[in-house]
Amino acid sequence: MLTIVDYHSGNLGSILNMLKKLGVPAKISSRPEDIKNADKLILPGVGAFDTGMANIQKLGLFDILNEKVLEDKTPLLGICLGMQLLAERSDEGDLPGLGWLKGDIVRFKFNGPSGELKVPHMGWNSVSVINDNSLFKDIDEPRFYFVHSYHFRCEDSRDVLATTDYGYEFPASVHRDNIWGTQFHPEKSHRFGLQLLKNFVEQS
Repeated sequence: MLTIVDYHSGNLGSILNMLKKLGVPAKISSRPEDIKNADKLILPGVGAFDTGMANIQKLGLFDILNEKVLEDKTPLLGICLGMQLLAERSDEGDLPGLGWLKGDIVRFKFNGPSGELKVPHMGWNSVSVINDNSLFKDIDEPRFYFVHSYHFRCEDSRDVLATTDYGYEFPASVHRDNIWGTQFHPEKSHRFGLQLLKNFVEQS
């Protein structure tokens, strides 16, 4: 059973509907026992970094998430804020992140002509896969839907799976071991997002 972690942030219903289209058994839950019994996890997210981390702590999910992901090596996909929470810290707040990937979260900052770009970065954008990975299998000329004002800055370039350009290049997707993240929203990205979720579900 795949569990979508409900920490009171994210497009939970939209993700569940996409998984139903794929015929994937899934549930939305904030119960530690459901997370413990999951064979895959999705950590969605919309909103502020500190709020997300505070909710994870308040709901008693911090330790079980660490156990499942770091010890049991359960595949996890972080989406948007869920990807940002994988980092060590964020310019958006004061609380530490999960720290599963080395790096921090920074706000878009443009110089020169790019300074006229609007923040948040919102809408469809192309994604360039720079490290071959099955998460993007069978996705030709990938385009995904973004809504965000902050982005990941990885300490180790090997953790960057794909990039997108908005004024400058930034990580659109990250990966290390059993952990994947997408800054974009696959649940809002039609056939591209459906294929990506299918690819994640097929990870072992």
